[in-house]
Amino acid sequence: MSGGRREVRATLDFFHDLDRQLPTDRGPNGEPSTSDFQTFELLEIVEKFAVGFDELPALILGRDDYRILISTGRVVRAYTVVGQATADGSIELVSLGLDTDPNWT
Repeated sequence: MSGGRREVRATLDFFHDLDRQLPTDRGPNGEPSTSDFQTFELLEIVEKFAVGFDELPALILGRDDYRILISTGRVVRAYTVVGQATADGSIELVSLGLDTDPNWT
């Protein structure tokens, strides 16, 4: 499927990755929380996978069903997200990596 908008959903593993890397509440020095990430980063990530999945680089050579997004963020320095195309053409966000360097601002 190329050129169309795809349905995108985040998996439980994606949210476990998020919970493991960011606290539930914002830190004392303004460090981001899981809610901050979901509010300021997640919608843009979903949009990039929904309209641009086929243009993202393949994660694994020869496996075009796995793509990776590497980007700078608004509340984190950078992030990586792996998405997998499913049989019905939708995309599942399967993993998340965050750069949570203490000097994130």
